[in-house]
Amino acid sequence: MNFASDNIVGASAPVLHAILEANAGTMAAYGNDEISQCVKARFNEIFEREVSVFFVTTGTAANALALSSAVPPYGLCVCHREAHVIDDECGAPEFFMHGAKLAGLPGVGAKLKADDVDVYLKSLPKAVKQMPPKALSISQVSEGGLVYGLDELAALGAVCREHGLSFHMDGARFVNALVSLGCTPADMTWRRGVDILSFGATKNGGLMAEAIVVFKPALAEALDYRSKRAGQIISKGRLIAAQFEGYFADGHWLDNARHANRMATLLSDGLLQLPGVRLAWPTQANEVFPIIPKTLDQALKAAGILYHPWTDLSLPEAEHVADHEVLIRLVTSWASREEDVRRLLEVASSGISRHAAE
Repeated sequence: MNFASDNIVGASAPVLHAILEANAGTMAAYGNDEISQCVKARFNEIFEREVSVFFVTTGTAANALALSSAVPPYGLCVCHREAHVIDDECGAPEFFMHGAKLAGLPGVGAKLKADDVDVYLKSLPKAVKQMPPKALSISQVSEGGLVYGLDELAALGAVCREHGLSFHMDGARFVNALVSLGCTPADMTWRRGVDILSFGATKNGGLMAEAIVVFKPALAEALDYRSKRAGQIISKGRLIAAQFEGYFADGHWLDNARHANRMATLLSDGLLQLPGVRLAWPTQANEVFPIIPKTLDQALKAAGILYHPWTDLSLPEAEHVADHEVLIRLVTSWASREEDVRRLLEVASSGISRHAAE
């Protein structure tokens, strides 16, 4: 049983079918095909306005190229200190920003508060020796599995406008947040001030399907060239675009995310019934962060259950992980099976009971 991530499963059947359909015959190369144009028009419908869309193959490429369009080499991008862009992309954003800097701020559950961002920005000296802030990047869902609410997004958007920053959203789990909030894509992005979005599909049924969605036209001007220099203008671009065709068809993307979130809720609720187990942060999407006894950690691993330990850097102030405990991350996906979730809970229950009896 593997709960290590939501990118450990393959692509969904509708996505694979769409690739097979697109594979037949010949079409124009480098994204000039009919499928790519139709999918870009579909993005316009989804976001209820005209947007610029650039297909890429990885979330790292989406984030790095998106930020490179917003931050010049002498600039500063503000993010959470545990954000994916600062911790997990091997310096790719800085590389594609040609030396621009990422500044990580603290925040519970890897979320930023508008007031904290505002205070930080106002604290920066305006002298030429200080890199000027040019963008704010947030993860939706955060690295702590939390979802920014619409009011929180609006407040961050207002801070960005006040200080002249572009607002970037890393949406690797965009749709998991979307169904959690029960809102529209427009409501969760440009209507709250988001200027540019890394739109992820790979974790939710895609094969390798990511997109940069631009709401602020000025940020789109050079992205074709930046994408080409980064090796992200794919010759058989229709096979990237086709994944989104299958992904969006009949609400498939929404159904996948609802299932993943539902499995996480089932897992979270079950773990909370066990003595000695509590959550580091609430379960709001498809990630669960329990603090468990080390004896339970050993029992789960002995049963062959895969997951990752997690950092306690962003715990609430009153919370801490004791010496006999460990904080772990469990991730569910569109392909998670309910029987596997229940099996994990059975193993956990047995492990707790066995330790209590010893």
